[in-house]
Amino acid sequence: MAYFDRLDDHRFAASQEVSGAWNTEEQHIAPALGLLVHEVERDRDGRGRQGLAVSRLSYDILGTVPVEQVEVSVSVARPGRTVELVEARLRHGGRDVVRLHAWLLHPGETKQVAGTRLAPMPPVSALEPWDPAIWPGGFVRSVDVLRDQEEPGRARFWVRSRTTLLGDEPVSDLARFTALLDIANGMTVRESPTEVAFPNVDLTAHFFEQPRGEWVGFDTTVSFGTTGLGLTSSVIHDQGGPVGTLAQALTVRPL
Repeated sequence: MAYFDRLDDHRFAASQEVSGAWNTEEQHIAPALGLLVHEVERDRDGRGRQGLAVSRLSYDILGTVPVEQVEVSVSVARPGRTVELVEARLRHGGRDVVRLHAWLLHPGETKQVAGTRLAPMPPVSALEPWDPAIWPGGFVRSVDVLRDQEEPGRARFWVRSRTTLLGDEPVSDLARFTALLDIANGMTVRESPTEVAFPNVDLTAHFFEQPRGEWVGFDTTVSFGTTGLGLTSSVIHDQGGPVGTLAQALTVRPL
């Protein structure tokens, strides 16, 4: 089973594995964010730019999308020999649903100065399985979650998917990793989603390492303000350690 199947060079059919979480008739946007990264990488490689590494992914989520066909387009917004800005768009029914701006940078050898003060995650083996039953839909049912929650809105957790991103087509670790990032906003809720809605309108990830492996680690804090705004902030990890940060802007709406 896959989240998407390719129909042609630009069109993809979504499966029920992408459904949820606020509405099971709509796509959980997480797999689509990974699909956009896959298409950015495919465009990069097709242009002979395989050496460029993804440094930042900034998504604007412009609306909801049903569990139906979508179309993806990729263009170079800022060409360069060592730095590129690439734009990708996910469309449904003639309208943009998600816009991605990705910075691609030429890598270099910096082992002699590498380091971070970001705290490591507990290993996968140290956390207990958790069932995110508060969320409906196929996407949440397609993942394994291991969680250590300190309090509502503050937790560390590991997530992996049992579903492939794209049927019969290999994808990179980065695309698989990115297809799970949007789950952060629902894994340590401050309030029940039956009492307060808090969807995110964007997602921005910065990387200082390229992630590897099937598990994505999140060290996550959810904050609600006093005027209907919120923020989900995460340090993101692979099993080798922290690889970057993640932020999601929330619209907080008591029901």
